[in-house]
Amino acid sequence: MIENMLMPDLVADLAPAVRLQRLVATLRSHFQCGAVALLQLEENHLRPVAVSGLVSDALGRRFALSQHPRLAAISTRRGVTHFHQDSVLPDPYDGLIDEQVGQPLAVHDCMGCSLQFEGQPWGVLTLDALRVGTFDAEARLQLQQLTVLVEAAIRVTRLEAQMRALRLTRQVEVVTSTAARDDVEIIGQSPAIGQLLHELDVVADSGLPVLLLGETGVGKELFAHRLHRLSSRRAKPLVHVNCAALPEALAESELFGHIKGAFSGAVNDRPGRFEAAEGGTLFLDEIGELPLAVQAKLLRTLQNGEIQRLGADRSRRVDVRVIAATNRSLRELVSTGAFRADLYHRLSVYPIAIPPLRERGNDVLLLAGRFLELNRARLGLRSLRLSSEAETALCRYRWPGNVRELEHAISRAALKALSRGASRTDIVTLQTDLLDLDGPELLAADGVATASEPPTRPAAAVPSSATLRDAVNACERQSIIQALAAHQGNWAQAARQLGVNASNLHKLARRLGLKG
Repeated sequence: MIENMLMPDLVADLAPAVRLQRLVATLRSHFQCGAVALLQLEENHLRPVAVSGLVSDALGRRFALSQHPRLAAISTRRGVTHFHQDSVLPDPYDGLIDEQVGQPLAVHDCMGCSLQFEGQPWGVLTLDALRVGTFDAEARLQLQQLTVLVEAAIRVTRLEAQMRALRLTRQVEVVTSTAARDDVEIIGQSPAIGQLLHELDVVADSGLPVLLLGETGVGKELFAHRLHRLSSRRAKPLVHVNCAALPEALAESELFGHIKGAFSGAVNDRPGRFEAAEGGTLFLDEIGELPLAVQAKLLRTLQNGEIQRLGADRSRRVDVRVIAATNRSLRELVSTGAFRADLYHRLSVYPIAIPPLRERGNDVLLLAGRFLELNRARLGLRSLRLSSEAETALCRYRWPGNVRELEHAISRAALKALSRGASRTDIVTLQTDLLDLDGPELLAADGVATASEPPTRPAAAVPSSATLRDAVNACERQSIIQALAAHQGNWAQAARQLGVNASNLHKLARRLGLKG
């Protein structure tokens, strides 16, 4: 009996993901169906936590209840919900079943049940079969009887996860509902992302300054938000400051505030970002772009917890935890004199490196699934998926722009597919050519780059009607690209070759569209 197959896993010492994956695989084998999915309810959508028989990116997708009437129907009633073969309700897994990948689910069997945890809605279990009549009255009765075992597996998994979190942090307060929200936003199952999340959990409530290091597009702001939410300061503000966007003349006023008459235009007293973050967290993004003059005042604040508004005679005490982030090498900036060494050591009490997407293995497909579902909903498509060749290309690409680049690539490909005549009522399959992945950024099968240098671009031809500014921009853009290629993407060395300050080179690159 299937009960005898499921029961041992309830008492076995298994990782949560393994237990739930074995659960859906056993159910699929027992009911001899095409796919089984276990989805957890989070606010107004369902998040797959274990699937069998669906495409590899399914775990990264999010199914909004307002857009998927079958899932909404299952989740709103207790007991087994069975859909007749003639049901006109669209199937959320259209084009995503492994046995018929990319093909519409025309006539098939579908059933599911809602699940509860401690008397509250937890999510749903869905089963899809390609053969009509698979889920007869006996099968539906069996699913009804098995619901209690499925809920028991969820309960055991949830309690074990809470116990691990408790042992890790030694504080019950950290095991809160925010963990579910974090799971929605931070998608990944690779060892690299698992180690990162573990490290964030450890340091979150320490109160220490944290320096987030990572390439552009890896999601440093996202992880800063997680640090704040898991800390004892989570009830207080999290204030985000983009240091690269601060005008040098106003940077001090923005951070520390000013008094009336401090400078021309200062008609009132104004608190700065430190005061706005009182009791909470101040996130200083792109800290490497902060002007040297302001770095000295920031160091003083970190040392003694005091700020002084511009133009004021007296200091003010502040209680703020600082999280900084950069995609640049602060050590190099220190060596060139562009960043204070004492401030660097004060900020990097606990540095955390965020892994680039190319080091996260199949996480790229989970993230792609998330972006596919977002674009499907945004564009009003019946179904949006990747071809197997496109999946391979995504896994082999180096992703110099990381998660942000992946998101843009999926969005762009979906729009291109529509512009080339794809119908919103069809299953839209994105082929490799729609993704616009540059050849030199592809990885070989063993994960080694096929080209060690950044791709060079041919000099852009300047139209005869172009203005002088257009011609200058084109020349500057090409010079930066060539300098980066000559130094394997090292911005500091490229700046030295071009004879400009590294900070100014980054700002110029952003203005020219070479940097996100």
